[in-house]
Amino acid sequence: MEEFEMKFLEVDVAKLEEKLISIGAVKVAEYNYIRTVFDATENSTSSADGWVRVRTDGKETTLTYKRSIQEKAEDGSIKNIGMTEIEVEVNDYEKACELVRAIGLFENKTEKNKRIRYVKGDIVFDIDFWPFIPVYLEIESDSYEKVRNAAWELDFDPEIGVIGTAGSVYEKYGIHINEYSSVTFEGMIKKIS
Repeated sequence: MEEFEMKFLEVDVAKLEEKLISIGAVKVAEYNYIRTVFDATENSTSSADGWVRVRTDGKETTLTYKRSIQEKAEDGSIKNIGMTEIEVEVNDYEKACELVRAIGLFENKTEKNKRIRYVKGDIVFDIDFWPFIPVYLEIESDSYEKVRNAAWELDFDPEIGVIGTAGSVYEKYGIHINEYSSVTFEGMIKKIS
């Protein structure tokens, strides 16, 4: 499945939730996630070739393969335009991590974040709280046109939206998240080279 998403940084949560309700979005859940990210190579600092994630909120646990969809820009640079995602629900976080390790993937990092989710039709609005960076909004759907239209409806300019992973947002604040083995609200642990 392909998903298209855009992030808007440094949002005012109370005002954003009021606006979401005013456009007809419905609050569906709040999550406290823990995830472990796996890569094909040890101490990976790049996710260009895709990665595997095991994530749980304590109720639902998923095993997911993710890979950025990239295209060449006019200036020759490579830019992310979306994400390929294959996700299945599993029933045990630790066993899923054990399985991924057993097939030879390397544990890259453990992360924690919090999320408030609103939905309007096939548009998902996630208010994301990540350690050591300001809160941001992620708008996701099955096309960029829908994402852009939803952004405009909330008075966000899609031209300034960030396309990419949470790591892309960390980069905006000078933090290279792939240099860390743990990113939690309790602290960040740098990988040993």
